Amino acid sequence: MGIRGFVRRHRVLTICAAILALLLTVGLGAVVYADRANTYDLREERIVFHDGAQRLDGVLAKPTHGRGPYGLVLLVHGDGARNATNDGFYRPQMEAYARAGYATLSWNKPGVSGSPGNWLDQSMEDRARETEAAIAWSRSRPDVDHARVGLWGASQAGWVLPKVAARTPDVKFVIAVSPAINWLRQGRFNLLAELRAEHASQARIDTEVRRSDETRRLIERGAGHQEYRAALGSAATMSADRWNFVRKNAGADASADLAGVRVPVLLMLGGHDVNVDVAETEAEYRKLLAGRAELTVRHYPDAAHSMVDADIEGSETKTFLTAVFAPRDLFVDGYLADQRRFLAGR
Repeated sequence: MGIRGFVRRHRVLTICAAILALLLTVGLGAVVYADRANTYDLREERIVFHDGAQRLDGVLAKPTHGRGPYGLVLLVHGDGARNATNDGFYRPQMEAYARAGYATLSWNKPGVSGSPGNWLDQSMEDRARETEAAIAWSRSRPDVDHARVGLWGASQAGWVLPKVAARTPDVKFVIAVSPAINWLRQGRFNLLAELRAEHASQARIDTEVRRSDETRRLIERGAGHQEYRAALGSAATMSADRWNFVRKNAGADASADLAGVRVPVLLMLGGHDVNVDVAETEAEYRKLLAGRAELTVRHYPDAAHSMVDADIEGSETKTFLTAVFAPRDLFVDGYLADQRRFLAGR
C-alpha cells in the first residue's frame, strides 16, 4: 500500500471512529435523558389486598415529602388488561397528586401481571365491589387521611365510579375522565364515529350497522359464543371470554347511580373523543347531579379519549418519542394541573 493509500485509509478510520464516538455519546445521553424523564417524585410500595377470596396486587404511591397522613386517590381502570401503573402511563398523574398532598392506590386487574383470575369474568358490579375492598384496605393505613379519599376513573370506569360514590361514605370526591352513560349507546356512537373518521362508504356503514344490530339481538337473547360465531361468520371478532364479558355488561347504564352521587365531581372531556359521546355525557351529568352534587366540567379541545393530545396519539412515532423522552407531555395542556387544583380544593 502506498503512502497516499495509507493516509487515506487512516483518515477514513479516524472519521469512522469519530462518528462512532459521537453516536455512542448521543446514545448514552439519550438513555440518561430518558431515564431522568421517566423518574418521578414518588415513593412506591407494592401492596396486596383481597376482595373476598380474590387476591389483588397493587401499588401505593406516596409523596416523597412529609410523613402523612395523605389524602388518597384510587385509580379505577378503563377497559383492557391494565396493570397497576398502566405500564407507567399513570405515573405523571400519580406525581401530580403527590404534589397536591395525595397518595395514589391502584391495582392490577385480575389475570394481569401475575395477578390471579380473569378480568373478563367481571361485571361492573364486581368491579365496584373490588374498589370498595380497596377502600376498606386503606382504612388500615395510618398514612392515609380518611377524610380525603376519592376516586379517579376513565372510560369504562364511568359505570363503576357512580356506584361506589353513591353508596360508600368514605368517598369524598370523584374525577371522571371520558365516561359514558349507556353501554349500548356508547358502542353505537363509537362504531359510527370510527367509520366517519375512516371516511367509510355508506355501503360499508350500512353493513357494519347491520352486524352491530345482529350482535345486539344475540346479546339480548343470551346467545352463547358459538351461536354468535355462526351468525356473524368472519365478522365475529370477539373471543369467547370477550363475548361473555360484553354479554354480562351490555345492560350497564350509569344514570340511576349518578343520581345518587352527593360528592364533588370533576368531569373531564376531550374534543377528539371517538369512543364516547361527550355531549350526551355532559348533559346527563349536569341533569342528574344538578342540586345534588358540586359539578366541575373541564373541556380539552385537543384531547383524544385518553386525554393524550390527539396529534400525538395519531402518530406512533410521536407517541413513542414523547413517552420515552417527555411522558408528562403526552397529556393535553391543563389535564394534570386541573386535577391538582381540584384536589387542593378538597
